[in-house]
Amino acid sequence: MVVLSQLALEPFSVIKTCKPIGLFSEIPVIDLTDPHAKTLIIKACEEFGFFKLVNHGVPMEVMTKLEALATNFFNLPQPEKDKAGPPNPFGYGNKKIGPNGDVGWVEYLLLNTNPQISSQKTSIFQENPQIFRSAVEDYILAVKRMAFEVLELMADGLEIESRNVFSRLLRDDKSDSCFRLNHYPPCSELQALSGGNLIGFGEHTDPQIISVLRSNNTSGLQICLKEGTWVSVPPDQTSFFINVGDALQVMTNGRFRSVKHRVLADPLKPRISMIFFGGPPLSEKIAPLPSLMAERGGSLYKEFTWFEYKRSAYKSRLADYRLGLFEKTAGQ
Repeated sequence: MVVLSQLALEPFSVIKTCKPIGLFSEIPVIDLTDPHAKTLIIKACEEFGFFKLVNHGVPMEVMTKLEALATNFFNLPQPEKDKAGPPNPFGYGNKKIGPNGDVGWVEYLLLNTNPQISSQKTSIFQENPQIFRSAVEDYILAVKRMAFEVLELMADGLEIESRNVFSRLLRDDKSDSCFRLNHYPPCSELQALSGGNLIGFGEHTDPQIISVLRSNNTSGLQICLKEGTWVSVPPDQTSFFINVGDALQVMTNGRFRSVKHRVLADPLKPRISMIFFGGPPLSEKIAPLPSLMAERGGSLYKEFTWFEYKRSAYKSRLADYRLGLFEKTAGQ
């Protein structure tokens, strides 16, 4: 891996690069209308913590409309985009990821999905903010419905009596969920100098319960397999990709694995991605479900609230293993 300092970036910016790798053809593909979907989802979450979802029921026009509006925003002059920032935590950000020194070849909008909480920043970055807001709301509503169904199929597949044990946390009015639009600009000159692809978003796991990703047809997403090998996920703008998050790994007592992933920028084509992060209410206690503890001889994790875990996660660096602080040791 090479580290590339760039005069074109802010003085703090040192963006890493790495060599591109071939596309991975064994990503699990799950049809949401398949009668066996619940079984296939369990297998994918245990083996990869990740799967591709087709026949998901989200209208293509809902996806493409928001993508077009996001592209228009990211194509605005930099001073115009900067009016929607800096993120605190919501709003527009550019290259700086979080407060602890992580950077990447990315610009983004982070939005709250709770209608009870609004950010003034999100009303000034479009000439007609209501059109943008309406497109975001339509998209999130459709994606939430799909996420609820996926989470309930997970509960069914795990043979949990209450099939809403996961979905209720996202349905809650106080659900701490958020939505992110990422733009990875092409960077052919800089990548030619470095001999590798610029890392747009460094390796990490998502702290929430579930993440729902959709992107345009530009590649860049990579996941880390169990044995530590990085593989490149073939893009598909008609489908969604589902990530198991840290909270879901804990609730399943480690049966599901929170997938480590990263994004590389393409040298020639922009990548636009949209991610819904489904989180529980801040006061929700996160712990392994009782029915999933017996098979592993008890709980592998200490109980914590989502607020406690979120606070800990955002004090860490992107690549840190955040769950380590919450794992039980022998005798606990």
